[in-house]
This record gives sequence, C-alpha cells and structure tokens, in this order.
Amino acid sequence: MPDLLPYDYAVIRVVPRVEREEFVNVGVVVSCVSYKFLEARIELDEPRLMALDSTLDLEMIRDYLVAIPLICAGGELAGPIGRLPQRDRFHWIVAPRSTVIQTSRVHTGLCPSLPHVIEHLLDTMVRPCKQNKTTVTHTA
Repeated sequence: MPDLLPYDYAVIRVVPRVEREEFVNVGVVVSCVSYKFLEARIELDEPRLMALDSTLDLEMIRDYLVAIPLICAGGELAGPIGRLPQRDRFHWIVAPRSTVIQTSRVHTGLCPSLPHVIEHLLDTMVRPCKQNKTTVTHTA
C-alpha cells in the first residue's frame, strides 16, 4: 500500500447575498505541509450562480477568484500575501469572512496522490451531481 499523505482542504464558495446564506461551491484549496503543496482550482458555474442572484457582478467575482490560485502559487504576482510562507497563505485563504467569496471550514484527509484528491474534491463538492441511471418510482 502506498504511503498516504495528510492534507487539509476547504471548499471555496460564492455567497451572492450574504444575508440569505445561499452559496455555490466554485473551487477547492488543498494544502499538504509535508510535501510543501498548496493548490487551488476554481470552476465557476456562472448560470448556477446567476440563478441565485441575477444582479451579480460576475467580472468582479472572476477577478477575486483568479487571485486565489495566484496566492497559492506565491510570488510577486500574488501581492503582499504571496510573500507569506506557504502555510500562512493557506490560513489567509481559509480565514472566516462575511463577504461574497468564502470558504468552508477546513477539513483533513489522507490520500495517495494530491492531484487526484483535488479532482475528487471537485467532483464531489463543486461540479454538478451526475444523474444516476436508476429511476425511482412512487406508489400511491
């Protein structure tokens, strides 16, 4: 059995109207300290988001979401936050906020492959559910 890697993750959400507490999951951020790994992937489903609030400024939301993977990568393109140590950048991203862009609480896990865990998290937490081929019938 391959060694399992410990990782932390959070789901990235867009909360169009904070007072309504409705949100759409739009990405994940994954951190593994032992492998110096920090990565975020964003998949914005604009029609789902617009179904919650058709007055959203999508350009502004896209701009904010683009910054998250840049912060994970670090460096000058990520601004002052990009110069922080990797673990501090993760904690900055997942810090609780009451703004349009939020994250879930941090969860932990074990996996054999960090890139595969990102795909798995996107499939289970962000991408729309796939239809089962099974049909449910109701009886009166």
